Amino acid sequence: MITCFIRYELDPFQRDAFRAYAENWGRIIPRCGGNLIGYFLPSEGTNYEAWGLIGFDSLAAYEAYRKRLMTDPEGRANFEMAQQKRFILREERTFTEVVEGTLQRTAQ
Repeated sequence: MITCFIRYELDPFQRDAFRAYAENWGRIIPRCGGNLIGYFLPSEGTNYEAWGLIGFDSLAAYEAYRKRLMTDPEGRANFEMAQQKRFILREERTFTEVVEGTLQRTAQ
């Protein structure tokens, strides 16, 4: 499994717009084939960074997801809303793999 780790640089005065954007992905991403791990807004410290994490079985699965996403009407509308409101100043994608035995370990 791979995880697409998306780092967003936000306009800190448009935090609510990003929240709505992320909430929309909560419906769209799973429908298009991505395993949505979550979107995260800052709560303390830096106020302009947010993250989205989406899991896939492989890079080929990611590519198939991207094709479905680009033809999904709600997905396209969400991208357009972000472009119109300009609350995302910068976006970076990194693909990662989990280190065996380290994911979602709870406190003991």
